[in-house]
Amino acid sequence: MSIETITEKSLRGDELTKQECMEVLDYPDEGILEILDAAYRVRKKYFGNRVQVQMLLNAKSGMCSENCGYCTQSGVSEADIKEFPLRPAAELVEGAVSAKKSGASRFCMALSGIRYDDGLIEKLAESIRAVKKEADISLCCSMGFLKPAQADKLKKAGLDRINHNLNTEKNFYANICTTHTWDERVQNIKTCREAGLEICSGGIIGLGEGKQGAAELFMELKKLRPDSIPVNFYIPVRGTPLEKKGEKLTPHYCLKALCLARFSNPDSDIRAAGGREYHLRSMQGLALYAVNSIFVSGYLTTGGQPAGEGFQMIKDMGFEAEIEGVE
Repeated sequence: MSIETITEKSLRGDELTKQECMEVLDYPDEGILEILDAAYRVRKKYFGNRVQVQMLLNAKSGMCSENCGYCTQSGVSEADIKEFPLRPAAELVEGAVSAKKSGASRFCMALSGIRYDDGLIEKLAESIRAVKKEADISLCCSMGFLKPAQADKLKKAGLDRINHNLNTEKNFYANICTTHTWDERVQNIKTCREAGLEICSGGIIGLGEGKQGAAELFMELKKLRPDSIPVNFYIPVRGTPLEKKGEKLTPHYCLKALCLARFSNPDSDIRAAGGREYHLRSMQGLALYAVNSIFVSGYLTTGGQPAGEGFQMIKDMGFEAEIEGVE
Protein backbone atom coordinates (compact mmCIF):
# COMPACT_ATOMS: atom_id res chain seq x y z
CA MET A 1 0.00 0.00 0.00
CA SER A 2 1.42 3.39 -0.98
CA ILE A 3 1.07 6.75 0.74
CA GLU A 4 -0.70 7.92 -2.43
CA THR A 5 -3.39 5.28 -1.92
CA ILE A 6 -3.77 6.24 1.75
CA THR A 7 -4.03 9.89 0.77
CA GLU A 8 -6.74 9.18 -1.81
CA LYS A 9 -8.73 7.16 0.74
CA SER A 10 -8.45 10.02 3.22
CA LEU A 11 -9.56 12.58 0.65
CA ARG A 12 -12.67 10.45 0.04
CA GLY A 13 -13.31 10.14 3.76
CA ASP A 14 -12.79 6.37 3.75
CA GLU A 15 -11.73 4.63 6.95
CA LEU A 16 -8.10 3.49 7.03
CA THR A 17 -7.21 -0.09 7.91
CA LYS A 18 -4.92 -0.93 10.81
CA GLN A 19 -2.22 -1.89 8.30
CA GLU A 20 -2.49 1.48 6.56
CA CYS A 21 -2.23 3.30 9.88
CA MET A 22 0.90 1.35 10.72
CA GLU A 23 2.42 2.17 7.34
CA VAL A 24 2.12 5.87 8.14
CA LEU A 25 3.84 5.46 11.51
CA ASP A 26 6.50 3.17 10.00
CA TYR A 27 7.23 5.50 7.09
CA PRO A 28 11.00 6.07 6.71
CA ASP A 29 12.28 9.17 8.48
CA GLU A 30 14.08 10.30 5.33
CA GLY A 31 10.68 10.51 3.64
CA ILE A 32 9.16 12.85 6.22
CA LEU A 33 8.65 15.64 3.68
CA GLU A 34 6.82 13.25 1.35
CA ILE A 35 4.34 12.19 4.01
CA LEU A 36 3.86 15.76 5.23
CA ASP A 37 3.11 16.82 1.65
CA ALA A 38 0.51 14.04 1.42
CA ALA A 39 -1.09 15.09 4.72
CA TYR A 40 -1.12 18.70 3.52
CA ARG A 41 -3.24 17.72 0.50
CA VAL A 42 -5.92 16.45 2.89
CA ARG A 43 -5.55 19.38 5.29
CA LYS A 44 -5.83 21.87 2.44
CA LYS A 45 -9.04 20.32 1.12
CA TYR A 46 -10.88 20.90 4.39
CA PHE A 47 -9.09 23.83 6.01
CA GLY A 48 -7.05 25.61 3.35
CA ASN A 49 -4.03 27.34 4.90
CA ARG A 50 -5.87 28.53 8.01
CA VAL A 51 -4.54 27.82 11.51
CA GLN A 52 -6.74 28.16 14.58
CA VAL A 53 -4.83 29.62 17.51
CA GLN A 54 -6.19 28.71 20.92
CA MET A 55 -5.33 29.66 24.47
CA LEU A 56 -5.78 27.51 27.54
CA LEU A 57 -6.34 28.59 31.14
CA ASN A 58 -6.11 26.25 34.11
CA ALA A 59 -9.37 27.18 35.81
CA LYS A 60 -9.27 24.58 38.60
CA SER A 61 -6.03 22.82 39.50
CA GLY A 62 -5.11 19.65 41.37
CA MET A 63 -7.07 17.93 44.13
CA CYS A 64 -8.24 15.19 41.75
CA SER A 65 -9.37 11.79 43.03
CA GLU A 66 -8.18 9.82 39.99
CA ASN A 67 -4.91 7.91 39.52
CA CYS A 68 -4.05 8.85 35.93
CA GLY A 69 -0.35 8.03 35.84
CA TYR A 70 0.63 10.76 33.38
CA CYS A 71 -1.12 13.65 35.10
CA THR A 72 0.55 16.10 37.48
CA GLN A 73 -2.86 16.90 39.02
CA SER A 74 -3.90 13.33 39.86
CA GLY A 75 -4.41 12.02 43.37
CA VAL A 76 -1.25 9.90 43.11
CA SER A 77 1.01 12.59 41.70
CA GLU A 78 3.81 14.04 43.80
CA ALA A 79 4.63 16.72 41.24
CA ASP A 80 5.18 20.22 42.55
CA ILE A 81 2.19 22.13 41.18
CA LYS A 82 -0.13 24.84 42.38
CA GLU A 83 -3.54 23.65 43.56
CA PHE A 84 -6.56 25.91 43.66
CA PRO A 85 -10.38 25.70 43.40
CA LEU A 86 -12.41 27.17 40.55
CA ARG A 87 -11.10 30.62 39.72
CA PRO A 88 -13.44 33.58 40.28
CA ALA A 89 -15.50 34.64 37.27
CA ALA A 90 -13.54 37.90 36.97
CA GLU A 91 -10.28 35.97 36.41
CA LEU A 92 -11.86 33.78 33.75
CA VAL A 93 -13.30 36.83 31.98
CA GLU A 94 -9.89 38.50 32.12
CA GLY A 95 -8.29 35.42 30.55
CA ALA A 96 -10.86 35.29 27.75
CA VAL A 97 -10.54 39.01 26.98
CA SER A 98 -6.75 38.66 26.90
CA ALA A 99 -7.01 35.67 24.55
CA LYS A 100 -9.31 37.64 22.25
CA LYS A 101 -6.95 40.61 22.17
CA SER A 102 -4.02 38.30 21.38
CA GLY A 103 -5.86 37.03 18.31
CA ALA A 104 -6.94 33.61 19.60
CA SER A 105 -9.98 32.06 17.95
CA ARG A 106 -10.97 29.99 20.98
CA PHE A 107 -10.50 30.17 24.75
CA CYS A 108 -10.36 26.92 26.71
CA MET A 109 -10.85 26.62 30.48
CA ALA A 110 -9.61 23.40 32.08
CA LEU A 111 -11.02 22.03 35.32
CA SER A 112 -9.31 19.23 37.22
CA GLY A 113 -11.40 16.44 38.70
CA ILE A 114 -13.61 13.69 37.35
CA ARG A 115 -17.02 14.50 38.86
CA TYR A 116 -18.52 17.82 39.97
CA ASP A 117 -21.27 18.81 42.36
CA ASP A 118 -24.12 20.95 41.07
CA GLY A 119 -22.89 23.96 43.02
CA LEU A 120 -19.62 24.07 41.11
CA ILE A 121 -21.45 23.61 37.81
CA GLU A 122 -23.69 26.57 38.65
CA LYS A 123 -20.65 28.75 39.41
CA LEU A 124 -19.05 27.66 36.14
CA ALA A 125 -22.26 28.45 34.24
CA GLU A 126 -22.27 31.95 35.74
CA SER A 127 -18.66 32.42 34.66
CA ILE A 128 -19.47 31.22 31.15
CA ARG A 129 -22.28 33.74 30.86
CA ALA A 130 -19.93 36.48 32.04
CA VAL A 131 -17.23 35.45 29.54
CA LYS A 132 -19.71 35.42 26.67
CA LYS A 133 -20.96 38.86 27.63
CA GLU A 134 -17.49 40.44 27.75
CA ALA A 135 -15.56 38.52 25.06
CA ASP A 136 -16.93 37.47 21.70
CA ILE A 137 -14.87 34.28 21.52
CA SER A 138 -15.60 30.58 21.06
CA LEU A 139 -15.49 28.89 24.46
CA CYS A 140 -14.40 25.36 25.41
CA CYS A 141 -14.20 23.63 28.79
CA SER A 142 -11.89 20.69 29.44
CA MET A 143 -13.61 18.62 32.13
CA GLY A 144 -14.34 15.22 33.61
CA PHE A 145 -17.71 13.45 33.66
CA LEU A 146 -20.91 15.47 33.39
CA LYS A 147 -24.46 14.43 34.18
CA PRO A 148 -26.94 15.15 31.36
CA ALA A 149 -28.50 18.02 33.34
CA GLN A 150 -25.06 19.51 34.00
CA ALA A 151 -24.10 19.35 30.33
CA ASP A 152 -27.42 21.00 29.43
CA LYS A 153 -26.84 23.80 31.95
CA LEU A 154 -23.40 24.61 30.56
CA LYS A 155 -24.67 24.56 26.98
CA LYS A 156 -27.50 26.93 27.84
CA ALA A 157 -25.04 29.23 29.62
CA GLY A 158 -23.16 29.65 26.34
CA LEU A 159 -20.51 26.91 26.31
CA ASP A 160 -19.68 25.93 22.73
CA ARG A 161 -17.43 22.92 23.12
CA ILE A 162 -16.33 20.33 25.66
CA ASN A 163 -12.90 18.69 25.74
CA HIS A 164 -12.78 15.16 27.10
CA ASN A 165 -9.94 13.07 25.75
CA LEU A 166 -9.80 9.32 25.26
CA ASN A 167 -6.10 9.69 26.15
CA THR A 168 -5.13 6.26 24.81
CA GLU A 169 -6.66 3.24 23.09
CA LYS A 170 -9.17 1.04 24.91
CA ASN A 171 -7.02 -2.03 25.59
CA PHE A 172 -4.15 0.02 27.00
CA TYR A 173 -6.25 2.27 29.22
CA ALA A 174 -5.85 0.24 32.42
CA ASN A 175 -2.09 0.81 32.15
CA ILE A 176 -2.52 4.53 32.72
CA CYS A 177 -5.63 4.70 34.94
CA THR A 178 -7.72 2.28 37.01
CA THR A 179 -10.10 4.60 38.89
CA HIS A 180 -12.40 4.95 35.88
CA THR A 181 -12.71 3.22 32.53
CA TRP A 182 -12.25 4.04 28.87
CA ASP A 183 -15.92 3.18 28.28
CA GLU A 184 -16.98 5.79 30.85
CA ARG A 185 -15.04 8.39 28.89
CA VAL A 186 -16.80 7.41 25.67
CA GLN A 187 -20.19 7.62 27.40
CA ASN A 188 -19.37 11.09 28.71
CA ILE A 189 -18.59 12.23 25.17
CA LYS A 190 -21.98 10.92 24.05
CA THR A 191 -23.71 12.72 26.94
CA CYS A 192 -22.09 16.03 26.02
CA ARG A 193 -22.91 15.60 22.34
CA GLU A 194 -26.57 14.90 23.18
CA ALA A 195 -26.61 18.24 25.04
CA GLY A 196 -25.62 19.97 21.80
CA LEU A 197 -22.00 20.62 22.68
CA GLU A 198 -19.25 20.33 20.09
CA ILE A 199 -16.79 17.57 20.93
CA CYS A 200 -13.05 17.93 21.34
CA SER A 201 -11.40 14.58 22.07
CA GLY A 202 -7.92 13.31 21.42
CA GLY A 203 -5.11 11.56 23.19
CA ILE A 204 -1.53 11.41 24.36
CA ILE A 205 1.25 9.83 22.32
CA GLY A 206 4.17 8.28 24.17
CA LEU A 207 2.56 6.73 27.25
CA GLY A 208 3.93 3.31 26.34
CA GLU A 209 1.16 2.37 23.92
CA GLY A 210 3.60 1.90 21.03
CA LYS A 211 2.79 2.28 17.36
CA GLN A 212 0.01 -0.31 17.52
CA GLY A 213 -1.68 1.60 20.33
CA ALA A 214 -1.32 4.93 18.57
CA ALA A 215 -2.90 3.47 15.43
CA GLU A 216 -5.80 2.06 17.47
CA LEU A 217 -6.35 5.43 19.18
CA PHE A 218 -6.82 7.30 15.91
CA MET A 219 -9.05 4.55 14.54
CA GLU A 220 -11.24 4.73 17.66
CA LEU A 221 -11.42 8.52 17.38
CA LYS A 222 -12.62 8.11 13.79
CA LYS A 223 -15.65 6.21 15.11
CA LEU A 224 -16.48 9.03 17.55
CA ARG A 225 -16.11 11.73 14.88
CA PRO A 226 -15.08 14.56 17.22
CA ASP A 227 -15.12 18.11 15.88
CA SER A 228 -11.57 18.57 17.14
CA ILE A 229 -8.71 16.20 17.98
CA PRO A 230 -5.88 17.48 20.19
CA VAL A 231 -2.75 15.35 19.83
CA ASN A 232 -0.57 15.60 22.93
CA PHE A 233 2.94 14.21 23.29
CA TYR A 234 3.80 12.91 26.73
CA ILE A 235 6.21 15.00 28.77
CA PRO A 236 7.72 13.00 31.67
CA VAL A 237 7.23 15.09 34.79
CA ARG A 238 9.01 14.32 38.05
CA GLY A 239 6.61 12.99 40.66
CA THR A 240 4.17 11.28 38.29
CA PRO A 241 3.90 7.46 38.16
CA LEU A 242 4.71 7.35 34.45
CA GLU A 243 7.74 9.62 34.84
CA LYS A 244 10.19 6.90 33.77
CA LYS A 245 7.85 4.70 31.73
CA GLY A 246 7.00 6.88 28.78
CA GLU A 247 8.38 6.31 25.31
CA LYS A 248 11.31 8.22 23.90
CA LEU A 249 9.71 10.25 21.14
CA THR A 250 11.51 11.77 18.16
CA PRO A 251 10.41 14.80 16.13
CA HIS A 252 9.99 12.56 13.07
CA TYR A 253 7.71 10.11 14.88
CA CYS A 254 5.64 12.94 16.34
CA LEU A 255 5.17 14.42 12.86
CA LYS A 256 4.11 11.03 11.49
CA ALA A 257 1.59 10.70 14.33
CA LEU A 258 0.13 14.08 13.35
CA CYS A 259 -0.04 12.94 9.72
CA LEU A 260 -1.91 9.80 10.82
CA ALA A 261 -4.32 11.94 12.83
CA ARG A 262 -5.03 13.90 9.65
CA PHE A 263 -5.31 10.89 7.32
CA SER A 264 -7.63 9.00 9.69
CA ASN A 265 -9.78 12.01 10.62
CA PRO A 266 -9.59 14.25 7.54
CA ASP A 267 -12.37 16.72 8.32
CA SER A 268 -11.74 17.14 12.06
CA ASP A 269 -9.65 19.96 13.47
CA ILE A 270 -6.28 18.43 14.31
CA ARG A 271 -4.37 20.30 17.01
CA ALA A 272 -0.70 19.98 17.89
CA ALA A 273 -1.21 20.28 21.64
CA GLY A 274 0.83 19.59 24.78
CA GLY A 275 4.43 18.52 24.19
CA ARG A 276 4.65 20.17 20.78
CA GLU A 277 7.48 22.46 21.81
CA TYR A 278 9.22 19.80 23.94
CA HIS A 279 9.31 17.02 21.33
CA LEU A 280 9.19 18.76 17.93
CA ARG A 281 11.67 21.46 18.87
CA SER A 282 13.13 23.07 15.70
CA MET A 283 10.70 21.08 13.52
CA GLN A 284 7.51 22.59 15.02
CA GLY A 285 6.66 24.59 11.93
CA LEU A 286 6.42 21.43 9.81
CA ALA A 287 3.50 20.27 11.94
CA LEU A 288 1.32 22.91 10.26
CA TYR A 289 1.29 20.83 7.07
CA ALA A 290 -0.78 18.23 8.94
CA VAL A 291 -2.56 20.20 11.67
CA ASN A 292 -4.81 23.24 11.44
CA SER A 293 -4.74 24.24 15.10
CA ILE A 294 -2.22 24.94 17.87
CA PHE A 295 -2.15 26.12 21.46
CA VAL A 296 0.00 29.09 22.44
CA SER A 297 1.00 30.59 25.80
CA GLY A 298 1.32 27.31 27.69
CA TYR A 299 -0.70 24.39 28.97
CA LEU A 300 -2.09 23.28 32.33
CA THR A 301 1.06 22.91 34.42
CA THR A 302 3.78 23.35 31.79
CA GLY A 303 4.89 26.35 29.78
CA GLY A 304 4.58 26.73 26.04
CA GLN A 305 5.32 28.91 23.04
CA PRO A 306 4.51 32.61 23.61
CA ALA A 307 1.61 33.87 21.51
CA GLY A 308 3.76 36.25 19.48
CA GLU A 309 6.17 33.48 18.53
CA GLY A 310 3.29 31.21 17.57
CA PHE A 311 1.77 33.79 15.23
CA GLN A 312 5.19 34.50 13.75
CA MET A 313 5.79 30.80 13.11
CA ILE A 314 2.45 30.55 11.30
CA LYS A 315 3.33 33.53 9.13
CA ASP A 316 6.87 32.31 8.42
CA MET A 317 5.57 28.93 7.28
CA GLY A 318 3.18 30.55 4.82
CA PHE A 319 -0.04 29.86 6.72
CA GLU A 320 -2.73 32.24 7.93
CA ALA A 321 -3.82 32.57 11.57
CA GLU A 322 -7.56 32.38 12.09
CA ILE A 323 -8.30 35.30 14.37
CA GLU A 324 -12.06 35.75 14.24
CA GLY A 325 -13.88 35.39 17.51
CA VAL A 326 -16.58 32.80 16.98
CA GLU A 327 -16.26 30.35 14.14
